[in-house]
Amino acid sequence: MSPARVLVVDDSLTMRALIRHALNSDPGIEVVGEASDPFEARKKMKSLDPDVVTLDVEMPNMNGIEFLQKIMTLRPTPVIMVSNLTAPGAAVTLEALELGAFDCIAKPGAGSNTFDILPDLVKEANHAKAGLVKRRMAAVEHRVNGTAQTLARSQSGPDLIGIGSSTGGVEALMQVLAEFPADCPPTLIVQHLPAAFTASFAARLNRTCPAHVSEAKDGEAIRQGHVYLAPGGSRHMMLRKGTQPTIALVADEPVCGHRPSVDVLFASIAKHFKDRSTGVILTGMGRDGAQGLLQMRKAGSRTLAQDEETSLVYGMPRVAHEIGAAQKRLPLSRVAREIFV
Repeated sequence: MSPARVLVVDDSLTMRALIRHALNSDPGIEVVGEASDPFEARKKMKSLDPDVVTLDVEMPNMNGIEFLQKIMTLRPTPVIMVSNLTAPGAAVTLEALELGAFDCIAKPGAGSNTFDILPDLVKEANHAKAGLVKRRMAAVEHRVNGTAQTLARSQSGPDLIGIGSSTGGVEALMQVLAEFPADCPPTLIVQHLPAAFTASFAARLNRTCPAHVSEAKDGEAIRQGHVYLAPGGSRHMMLRKGTQPTIALVADEPVCGHRPSVDVLFASIAKHFKDRSTGVILTGMGRDGAQGLLQMRKAGSRTLAQDEETSLVYGMPRVAHEIGAAQKRLPLSRVAREIFV
């Protein structure tokens, strides 16, 4: 496979040198150019056609978030945000992920070198490039055609919805939940995010979605019209069934390398809701959720997976399809409608 060709965009000469050194140390990566501001970067993107762009936020002439939006609209390319403003918990991080950034990392600080993971992120982003243009075109068509309208809850629909997602999931969840009715069935979501992100992401979803979205709390009773986002960090989210189903946040070993794990959530839904639930796997790296979705299908649940063309990373949905866990594969624009048929 040809090396991933990278354009480094940062107004600091020193930082560009550090990023270039970190990336050129990997034989699977080639830094083909550098730019000190978005205007220079735009010209070099046209002439060099990089596979991946690393992008700072604070720059002269145009900030990185504004430039990211232009990239995703006019020339979809995997972008990794590298900035002191994209540390865990920063509001600008969620904004960048919503706009379609592949990932966000902070610049190195005292006692840490976040650039250790940068080469692997670049190669993963390059691998995801093939489906990026189709995904962005589908998202634009979705907005232009006005299909992001609130759906009505079907009387024959599920009593509970479970959703799992990872890389690319912030943007995908924003689109799917925007169509959920205000009286949607209780919906439980595991999105792989660091602990510092989930509360602010839930608040952001709550501002844009008809249903009420919140970070889940241990012992909380699930209710119609509510969407519960698993807290990132050290506990799995699952259902506890009694006279009233409640959320349990359980400290246990990671599953598929994750805590919270989609597999753990889906397994508990399969146990307690059987054929009265719908499970959905969206874009994401790895295989978390596939086995749990298979358990849901065997228990009688409806099971859905996002298709390859609209997934930023076709990992979790691919495995779900390959093991027979997903009854249907759908473009992101049709996922919400399929849930509520």
